[in-house]
Amino acid sequence: MVFGDYGYMQEGELGKPYNLRLLRRLIPYALVYKKRMAAGLLFTLLITLFDLTAPYMSKIAIDRYILSSWYRVDLTPLPDHRAQEVTREYGDLFQKGQDPDIYFISNVHLKKIDPVDVHRFRDQGVLTSQRLYPVDPQTAEAGLKPGWTTEEMADGTRLIPFDRLNTLPKETLMEIRGKDIRGVALVAAVFFALLLLSLVFGYMEHMVLEFTGQQIMRDIRMALFQKMQSHGLRFFDHNPVGRLVTRLTNDVENLNEMFKSVFITLFKDLFILVGAFVIIMYLNWRLALVCFILIPFIFALTFLFSSMAREAFRELRSTVAKINAFLQERISGIQVIQLFVREKFQSGVFESVNEENYLAGMKQIRVFALFMPVMELFSSLAVALLIWHGGGKVIQETLSLGALVAFIGYIQMFFKPIRDISEKYNIMQLAMASSERIFEYMDLEPRIPEPKPSKVPASIDGRLVFEGVTFGYDPDKPVLKDISFEVRPAQTTAIVGATGAGKTTVVNLAERFYDPDQGAILLDGMDLRQWPEKGLRQTVGLCLQDVFIFSGSIRENIALGRKHVDPEMVLQAARTANAYGFIERLPRGFDTEMGEGGASLSAGERQLLSFARALAGNPRLLILDEATSNIDPESERLIQEAISRMAQTRTTLIIAHRLSTVRNAHHILVMHQGRIREEGAHAALMARKGLYFRLNRQWEMGPPR
Repeated sequence: MVFGDYGYMQEGELGKPYNLRLLRRLIPYALVYKKRMAAGLLFTLLITLFDLTAPYMSKIAIDRYILSSWYRVDLTPLPDHRAQEVTREYGDLFQKGQDPDIYFISNVHLKKIDPVDVHRFRDQGVLTSQRLYPVDPQTAEAGLKPGWTTEEMADGTRLIPFDRLNTLPKETLMEIRGKDIRGVALVAAVFFALLLLSLVFGYMEHMVLEFTGQQIMRDIRMALFQKMQSHGLRFFDHNPVGRLVTRLTNDVENLNEMFKSVFITLFKDLFILVGAFVIIMYLNWRLALVCFILIPFIFALTFLFSSMAREAFRELRSTVAKINAFLQERISGIQVIQLFVREKFQSGVFESVNEENYLAGMKQIRVFALFMPVMELFSSLAVALLIWHGGGKVIQETLSLGALVAFIGYIQMFFKPIRDISEKYNIMQLAMASSERIFEYMDLEPRIPEPKPSKVPASIDGRLVFEGVTFGYDPDKPVLKDISFEVRPAQTTAIVGATGAGKTTVVNLAERFYDPDQGAILLDGMDLRQWPEKGLRQTVGLCLQDVFIFSGSIRENIALGRKHVDPEMVLQAARTANAYGFIERLPRGFDTEMGEGGASLSAGERQLLSFARALAGNPRLLILDEATSNIDPESERLIQEAISRMAQTRTTLIIAHRLSTVRNAHHILVMHQGRIREEGAHAALMARKGLYFRLNRQWEMGPPR
């Protein structure tokens, strides 16, 4: 389960329509950088055009230069009216011969005639099958062997049988075919230039997409982090830290991969599909239809694969989140695991979680292991059909060899985006599974909403009032039951009681980490639900029993990035909290770097640092939660002095087990099982010999249990 009281939901529960909504949610982040995205699309389009040009360049080189040839067209076997029809329909493709009824046509132009007419012309003897090669008159006179039978065009160009070229001396052959050699060199130069341009634009495309993708992920990660910070503690009670870290790291990175590898390349694949389709239909639509008979089978396979892969990916992402949550919790609690020698047990639990992840991964692998070879098989079948059918057309001379070579290149290019859909679908599904979880978190409304409009009382003196407050972390099991009390300004109020009495819950409600189920909590006469969060946090300072020290310097840990807290305020807060002495003894004083958790500090020093942190913001109401628990007598003395000094100028609420901390409080509340059982000053409560008296006796005999 993911969200606890926010709405339970199984990981991977959402369906395909939701994926479309997720894509619509992601598009606005991309549109922020629409100019860069447009530049990336432009580079992609240019690269695609270069890719589409390459096979056609091969066709030009083969048909126009490498296998350049002509054929004789003799219209004398045809009736006059039919000969006139042929010249009207195809006359633009013919070159005139010396005889008015004799024409010549190149192999390039021959492919523009309907194949049905080509067959008819051959059967009628109109079109000869002998290949001829054109030679200019000067070269023919100098280089051709005497007695060769040649054809002649109207412009004097001589045509010799193609098979006789191999009998000529090398020098003569090079002179005759010099134009073709230069043409091939030109095609190669253009191809090389396109390759260099493709390299340059590919680099620019990669840089633009990487840069844009990183910025988009930065924005999403920032928005998600800010959203998580806006939630109350109830949200974090039901969401393991490991899972939240996974959302901010792995899941966001998966979205980055989608933007780089799918979002833009999807357009490239579309351009390639459309471009290859148009070109092969132009080259020979009949041959194209032969290859396209496999497309329905490919789309059916892709649809089947997508439905299988979707579930496999969601299951895999769910197990990855479980592993992260498990590892974060166990590594954080490694001291307890080693203390109770539970390494073997925890290894067994992890083995079960890890096995679940392994099975989910193998399920995904099996899906791809089946899909990829089948897609390769269909692609190979398409090429085989092309060679079989197109090769026959080349033999029949109704299709040029260059066109067949180009056709094979375009067919492979056409099927490549479809074949690569497995890789892109892999990334897409990872991204969709990740975005599903990211936007589920981002769509959650904070359980502690910011009031609209919000306001701050004109006079702030720290008066805190609980009026008939009932609250439970589980609404069916209340921890506080209809409690009412007042913390008066400039006075110290203490709350004592056994473990589980509800003392820390009072702190959580006073800081508005939670809202009460019933009743109201007023600060300076205004309900906490009407206070702006920033104003409330500046008015109420809190020192917790478990002090968290961030990585960074002592100064940074006291200021916590608050702009209004200047260095002088940090220094003054440290003096008031009795922390100045031990800080000055550190190697670099206030600039001493702390590791995570402040392991180099004692418990008492961390507590004094917590006091300084709370005082740096100059709060009017200061709450101390178990400030003297589990510390040595010397640290307790320093803390007691600090508490006395802090309480002189502000309202103070103290939560304590150790009753020595609260004896000097103006007012003491005694809690038991979620209710206030006694209240008054220390002397009056001791005189009553009630619950407070018994707690005090227990404390004097030993630490409370």
